[in-house]
Amino acid sequence: MEFSGGSKSKEDQPFKEACEHALEELNCDFVGLALQKSKGPDISWHYAAGNRNDKYKRITVRYGKGIAGKVISTGRPMKIEGFPNNIHGKALEYPIMLAENLNCAFAVPIHFKGVPKGVLLVGKRTDQPISESDQHTILDAAKKLEKEMNSSI
Repeated sequence: MEFSGGSKSKEDQPFKEACEHALEELNCDFVGLALQKSKGPDISWHYAAGNRNDKYKRITVRYGKGIAGKVISTGRPMKIEGFPNNIHGKALEYPIMLAENLNCAFAVPIHFKGVPKGVLLVGKRTDQPISESDQHTILDAAKKLEKEMNSSI
């Protein structure tokens, strides 16, 4: 599967549905899916549910930058609580949090051919942190997305 970032087709439907399903299933306000482009280090937000605007579509971060870039570069989940107070760096380095007015988020990597190439982010606009059980549900949702991505190769 190529992550060129422009085409919206039937192949994209499972990813959009996964975001919408996670939004309904979890106690959250926003669910987004970011994917690294097939060529180059840039990462863009491709799908969202619960979004207040379409700014997410215009956000692109570099590998290692922003939530998506950090999760992809480390291959590990990232939790943010009390944004923008409890972060490393500046608030501007977290454009998805600013664009969607999120206070808490949990982001997990999605692997493509064994390499982290995507991020599933669940966020809240309240100060209530993402619960431990919701974090496990998010990890399970990411595993399902991985299977979907890797089966459409």
